[in-house]
Amino acid sequence: MTIEQISHLLDAEVICGHDMLSHRVEMAFASDLMSDVLTLSEHNVLLITGLANTQAIRTAEMSEIPCVVFARGKKVTDEIKELAEENGIIILQCRFSVFKTCGILYHAGIAPVF
Repeated sequence: MTIEQISHLLDAEVICGHDMLSHRVEMAFASDLMSDVLTLSEHNVLLITGLANTQAIRTAEMSEIPCVVFARGKKVTDEIKELAEENGIIILQCRFSVFKTCGILYHAGIAPVF
């Protein structure tokens, strides 16, 4: 599924990465614990989190995660956006809870990491 399709499903705002919306992901992982994200060995995973700080972007960069969805209506700061742009990471912002976000994506065919 493309990031553009995901953004439509989640009624999400694309904060950065507009030129990369055709990127495809097949799996997602949800966590507010970035240490859990760092244990992933899969690549090309969508990260769903409510942790709206630069650590989420730094973790995504280290884990080769192309897109971060900030759930629960969390607002992305300019610092987060700039760091994501520097690292080529797409950011989506949605109003749904992490649980609902995961449910929508799972129902649409995105697989869990495990």
